[in-house]
Amino acid sequence: MTKRILVTGAAGFIGSSLCERLVSDGHRVVAVDNLFRGHREHLSALDEVPGFTFVKGDVREESVLKACEAIFGGFDLVHHLAAINGTRWFHEAARDVIDVNINGTLSTLAAAERWNARYVFASSPEAFGEEELMPLSERSSTAFPSAHEHQRHSYGGSKYLGEVALQHAVAAGLDARIVRPFNAYGPRLLGDAYGQVIGMMFQAVSSKQAIQIHGDGTQTRCFTHIDDVVEGFILAGELDVDLVQGKPLAGSSFNIGSTEEVSIAELARCIKVAVNDQDVEVAHTEGYHGDSKRRVPDCTSSEQLLGWQCTTKLGHGLLRVWQELNVQP
Repeated sequence: MTKRILVTGAAGFIGSSLCERLVSDGHRVVAVDNLFRGHREHLSALDEVPGFTFVKGDVREESVLKACEAIFGGFDLVHHLAAINGTRWFHEAARDVIDVNINGTLSTLAAAERWNARYVFASSPEAFGEEELMPLSERSSTAFPSAHEHQRHSYGGSKYLGEVALQHAVAAGLDARIVRPFNAYGPRLLGDAYGQVIGMMFQAVSSKQAIQIHGDGTQTRCFTHIDDVVEGFILAGELDVDLVQGKPLAGSSFNIGSTEEVSIAELARCIKVAVNDQDVEVAHTEGYHGDSKRRVPDCTSSEQLLGWQCTTKLGHGLLRVWQELNVQP
């Protein structure tokens, strides 16, 4: 059934790919983004598609949400991805991160309540802070250090509070769900100084610079291809009840991530394989304060309740991304 869907942060890496999938599935989509980190060209292929509309604006502003509402008269589903991401921003602009992430979530939650729309919140494994017990389940504890230490958790704290606000809205009757993508990667991933590690490594190779590894490179992550991440959002938004007991999904949270754990040093080696160049140089630099040593998801709930599976192995995914980045226009 065709739905009226609002996607916030729609010109970003994940948001633009989600918009493409939703439009392909036949839904009517309003894409809103203030273009602080998103890129308008990510959505250009959809501009001529009937039922797709782009709105430039900040979802913290009621006038922007009203303008979006006027297009279809309301929405059946909201995918809220608008946020300031990128580790460097967490330290350099902590107050902006907190403002945008928390107030954007509060404003869109209120709008979803007004529209009686289902709500899917893009949270993050950063919401668990520095929790050391792995793997991280959907209900793992959150552990934040003293704010005297560093500002990294301006982002993780904002996502944690977003989850708290969502659960409060669920208690008041909203059908809302949480999705936590684990280190999503794809050809649109930002690779500048404010980007994420895979994007930055590919950017370094493209510009013939050394791949930067923070610290000794023994810290580990689980990287998830964009196609698998988008599928997780789609299922979290589409399903009315879980696939096990047929219970409503309101208030549920889902880790969407590969469980293929690799160190950052090993990731650099995988990048060398993907680009077919073993001579790419690697440089070790000082890392960010508060960087987790391990981050591994437990995706049991996603697999059982949503029927979601991670289908893309890291080596194959990196090769695909490199090929897509080098397609000639």
